[in-house]
Amino acid sequence: MSSEARVRARRRAARWGAALAGLMAIGCGGNKAADKPTTPRPGGPQAPQAANHCDPSDPRHEVSEYDTSGDEVPDVRKVFLRVGEGTLARLVLVCRESDLNADGRKDVARYYNDEGRPVREEADRNFDGSMDEVTFFQEGQILRQEFDTQGDGKVDTKIFFDGGKPLRAERDMAARSTAESWQPDRWEYYEDGRVVRMGTDVDGDGKVDRWDRDSSLMKRNADVGESPAAASDPA
Repeated sequence: MSSEARVRARRRAARWGAALAGLMAIGCGGNKAADKPTTPRPGGPQAPQAANHCDPSDPRHEVSEYDTSGDEVPDVRKVFLRVGEGTLARLVLVCRESDLNADGRKDVARYYNDEGRPVREEADRNFDGSMDEVTFFQEGQILRQEFDTQGDGKVDTKIFFDGGKPLRAERDMAARSTAESWQPDRWEYYEDGRVVRMGTDVDGDGKVDRWDRDSSLMKRNADVGESPAAASDPA
């Protein structure tokens, strides 16, 4: 092996060693179920399973690395699980990690079940080394997204989807939520991808004190004889 090849090999090993260390440190904590309503931080629910799926040392796994930026350093890693035996053996993608800004740390990690369907994706959108966005999937479609917009390691925004489209958002504007209790104080409801009504809890009792609505939508519904969106406002 030439000296130049050895240098490239050392760089490659160092970068992926750092990425794996980052995965163990920031992307795989917690032990709560993905569909529980209280989530202490992005990266918490289902993380141990996700960590196992990305473990390159697992003898059941096969790993492929790719250089998509042309700098001869891999920035995408795919982990496959060997399923079945003999002529029925096949490889199923269970983890995909990407380093988007070439700093040696994973910025996006998507985890799949043993059938190859996505179940969860973690992303570090501001490249500060901490995952601040988590997306949950069900039957291949987005079910929910959770965000840490303040960078304090706690979820403060959740968006719920139906049929792959946003249905409503819940926000903790006053930062009252804890690891044990999700306490939103703003609720936003969507139609055709836009907010049509928004409720705000002003006094922190968990109930809407003020509603703001899309007046143009209300007028359109009234013109065609439809019930206004406010008819089913929650208490």
